[in-house]
Formats: sequence, C-alpha cells, structure tokens
Amino acid sequence: MSLSRRAFVQTVGIGAAGAITSSLIGARGREHAIWSTFETPLFAADNPIILASNENPLGPGEKVLNAVRAAFGPTGAPGGRYPFSAEGEVRDAIAAHFTLKPENVLIGTGSTQILRTATQVYTSPSRPLVGSIPTYEECAGYAETITNAPVRGVKMDSNLKLDLGATIAAAKGAGLIFYCNPNNPTATAVGGKDTRDFIEKVNRSSPNTTILVDEAYYDYVTDPSYETMIPLAIQNPRVIVARTFSKAYGMAGLRIGYAIGHPQTIREMANWESGGSITVLALKAALVAINHDPAYLAAERARNKAARDFTIKWFADRGMKSTDSQANFLFVNIGRPVTGFRNACAELGVRVARDFPPFERTHCRISIGTMDEMKKATEVFGKVVAPATAAA
Repeated sequence: MSLSRRAFVQTVGIGAAGAITSSLIGARGREHAIWSTFETPLFAADNPIILASNENPLGPGEKVLNAVRAAFGPTGAPGGRYPFSAEGEVRDAIAAHFTLKPENVLIGTGSTQILRTATQVYTSPSRPLVGSIPTYEECAGYAETITNAPVRGVKMDSNLKLDLGATIAAAKGAGLIFYCNPNNPTATAVGGKDTRDFIEKVNRSSPNTTILVDEAYYDYVTDPSYETMIPLAIQNPRVIVARTFSKAYGMAGLRIGYAIGHPQTIREMANWESGGSITVLALKAALVAINHDPAYLAAERARNKAARDFTIKWFADRGMKSTDSQANFLFVNIGRPVTGFRNACAELGVRVARDFPPFERTHCRISIGTMDEMKKATEVFGKVVAPATAAA
C-alpha cells in the first residue's frame, strides 16, 4: 500500500476536499484542509470536543496573544508592513535559542512549507521519497504531485515503530527519507542512539540521500532515550530537522515553523523560497514564543502527560491497547472499524481523527485535550464501545 495522500483518498473514496484553510489563532486549527471532510467546521455552533488534529487545547500563552494583539495596532504598526525584516529577526531569535548561527535556520509557514521545500529540492523522478506506512503524508503528496518522484513505503515494525532496517534497505538511491519522530499517527518514537545509528548507516549505503527528521512533537516526548537530531543536522549536510510552533506552543492557526540544518543545506532549501509568506502576526508570536520561560513547555508537557496517561489507562482497562505514545495523541486498537466509531462519537459531540490505512479497521488516533475534555470524551467512548462489546 502507498503512504501517499492520493492513495488514501482513493482508498476511502473521497472527492475533492474543501478549500477552507484559515483557522483560529489558538489551538483549534486543521491538520490539513484535505481532511476537513472528517472534522468539525471551525466555527461550529455545537461546541464539540475536537480530538482530531493534535493541537494544544489551551492555545498560545498570554504573552504570545498580547504580541499578536499589538500587531493589530494603529496605522503604521507592524500589521500594515510587509514582514521581510521581521523574518530575519525571528530567524536570528531561533538561532540564538539553540546557540546556532542564522545560516543554520530557515523559517516557513508551519512545518508544511519546510516539508514541501525539502521534497522539491531533494526528490525527482530519479530520486524517490521513502517514508513509513503510516506516517504524515505531506511529503508523499508533494512527491507525487509536484516532483513526480516515486514513493517507497515501508511498513512499521511489530511495535508500530519506524522499521529502521527496512527503511535503510529502501533508501538506496533515494533522494529523501521522511523520518517522523515521534511518528504521526502511531505516536511512537525512536531513541537517540538508534536514530543516529540509522542516519550513519544511510549515509554509508546511500550517501546522496537526505534525511528529513520531523520533530513536530519533540516537546511532548517523555522517553529519556529520545534525543533531538539538531546537533547532528548542523554538522551533516544530509540531515534536516523540522520543527513547528503548531503543537506544544499552541499556534496551529498562526502557521509558522522552521528547519535547522547545515548552512549548505539551508541555502539549497532557501533558493526555493522567496520569503514573505509568513504573516506579521505569526512572526510576532514566534518571536515571543521562542523566548518563553522553559517552565511554559514543561508545564504543557506535564499537562499533556497526565491527560494522556488517564486516557491510555481508560482504554487499557477495557482491553484496548495503545501504542507507547510519545506525543499529544494516542493510536489505540479499538478492535473495530474506525469509521463507525468516529461517526458515533461525532453524534455525541466528540471528533476523533480520520482513518489511517492499513489500520483503518483496528486503530483510532485520538488527540489529547484537557483533562476535563478527556474525562468527558471517555464517557462518550464508553457509550459507543459498550453496545459493540455487548454484541460481541
């Protein structure tokens, strides 16, 4: 089975998706417009609990919101100016945060622009894309529709983690490996040593292959063996790390992310981007967010872990096992087709994620909301699974 968006759409028989792309400044954005078929309208009147797109349910902190409000100031304020100089200011702030040089950083509209650019630069009809099945399909969609690159899908291992050995084998001659860690939708993560060993082996067996390490969920990881690949990326031209403000920072609706890499790699990607695609509002927010007190992210990680642990236990107590989640969502074996479960939950005011082939008949991805939301959601889950359990 292909890991691409096109194959997914063909599998479930969806027509052209709606074109709604705007979203709230806070946490309740969209994972991608193509999946709006499965999600509630953004301004829905029924106020559902949205557990579909892996957002921070609290949104950005007050300091970030104040920066956004200030950008709406009177005539002549930043909101009325083009954002070119502000992009440089944010790039410099990100570099300073990680003790890097500005030439190690490229900013973009969420992770989306970074993933698209990497696919454009490093894949072609003769340079395939390699990715896991399932994983976030953004790069695969661009490979098929923009660069006409072949897409090589690699199945997950028995623990629903990235199969590193099979990926190394598939990578020979490839242009780009999309390495989502923690992986979306399975929520599992690969430890730092194993990831470094994997990259070294790819560098040896396929030296012209670039590895794009997507660390969108980095701030939610609690496994002590996990490590960022940023130190490796700034030294190795064949490694790129993608980060985003859309998850733990609660800025999904503002659309801003960044890549970190070797100066040569960043230059190659920057040649595809003319700049000016990020709004002043997002830039002002990112400038404040990147300088947040570390306690902000620590508190968000703790909040997520508590609600995540509660939800995992709720399912486990009913015989439904989740993967080892290292993100702000679960991938849980509900033992039945997800379509029926999703539709029944939606009728009761809870929205869970779309299907993820080839696990659409067993596993559901459920984003983690606030503890109060998860308690209310599990009450709904109990009502939905109880009739099926009784029938079985």
